[in-house]
Amino acid sequence: MDPSLSLGLIEESFEDPFAVRLLPDSPRFEVQARFFNLGVAAGGQGVFTVFRANGKAGPRHFRPPFEPEEKFLYQRRLAHTLSQSS
Repeated sequence: MDPSLSLGLIEESFEDPFAVRLLPDSPRFEVQARFFNLGVAAGGQGVFTVFRANGKAGPRHFRPPFEPEEKFLYQRRLAHTLSQSS
């Protein structure tokens, strides 16, 4: 885990209403049970989280800050969501 991240920042990234969440959608990924979250903490720091689980709490892996591609994907999702609400 990156030492610049606190658990509070990670939790905030999961609470981001515009976060991009990718869940297993094929048998291969259902077996591996990997979940991805691209969210932004309240301070604006992007956090990419990979969560692995087998129905119980599992290890989490983090890598901040967002890479340019991740930032683009997040901003595109944000713009799409905001355009739908107007």
